[in-house]
Amino acid sequence: MTGADAPAAHWDLQAVVSGLHAVRSRWRDAQGRSRETGGREFPSREALARVVEELCSALFPMRLGPADLRQECEDFYVGHTLDAALHRLLEQVRLELAYQARHGGEDEDAARTRAERLVGEFAASLPDIRALLDTDVEAAFRGDPAARSVDEIVLCYPGIHAVIHHRLAHRLYQLGVPLLARIVSELAHSSTGIDIHPGARIGHSFFIDHGTGVVIGETAVIGNRVRLYQAVTLGAKRFEVGEGGGLAKGLPRHPILEDDVVVYAGATILGRIVIGAGSSIGGNVWLTHGVPAGSHLSQASLQQHAKPAAGPAP
Repeated sequence: MTGADAPAAHWDLQAVVSGLHAVRSRWRDAQGRSRETGGREFPSREALARVVEELCSALFPMRLGPADLRQECEDFYVGHTLDAALHRLLEQVRLELAYQARHGGEDEDAARTRAERLVGEFAASLPDIRALLDTDVEAAFRGDPAARSVDEIVLCYPGIHAVIHHRLAHRLYQLGVPLLARIVSELAHSSTGIDIHPGARIGHSFFIDHGTGVVIGETAVIGNRVRLYQAVTLGAKRFEVGEGGGLAKGLPRHPILEDDVVVYAGATILGRIVIGAGSSIGGNVWLTHGVPAGSHLSQASLQQHAKPAAGPAP
């Protein structure tokens, strides 16, 4: 049935709206957020998704830009797209800095002024980010025998998609807008299944092969020419408790992988431990202690090492 023949709805919409209003009010009172701001208080995930899409197309215009773009128009397109993306980013940065100021007792107007300088610094870093991404793309091409071209990698590989997002998010994290950075990272997480915290420090020529299920924690440090496979976790072994009884924030708690380390599928490396340069960690290995440079660990070698020494024959 349609139109006049359809039965009347029986929900009490006004009661639902009033109930939701009451719940929001209780939450804001409990969080000390009762003061009206007159507008949106938080950055928008939707707006940032558009910003990142535009930044990606400006970084790789002939591969991630519009289908009808011609090379002779490339610089004009990049300039036009960047200008739009950076103005949109500026609005989101202003929201986060104003939010920080509001809850930190700082001057909101000064925070909004600081936003323009921050976005200027971010823009100035884009050529370096593109150069760094080129090393990641080349590492993927060298590291995957199935890759036919570097263009295929930029267009198709979820690991590169996640790393592009991470390079942008990490710069935002460094500049002091961690909420924006986290949203950018989570956009890639949602589409690729690769979870890289924007605080993680990652060197050049980084390659994540396949990638689904990879987790890299906030304080992880990854050297140059490191390769990870799917379902690898670089996580924390335990969490320190702060003075108020909650978890302490920001303490180093994730692994350090030195240069030229390879970690195969399903391996889990936990805690603030060092995996020495040139080491390889085999599939499904569970590791909570550091290893020296040049180590080659597998499940079999770890099990053999864990066996007790044989006693005298009866």
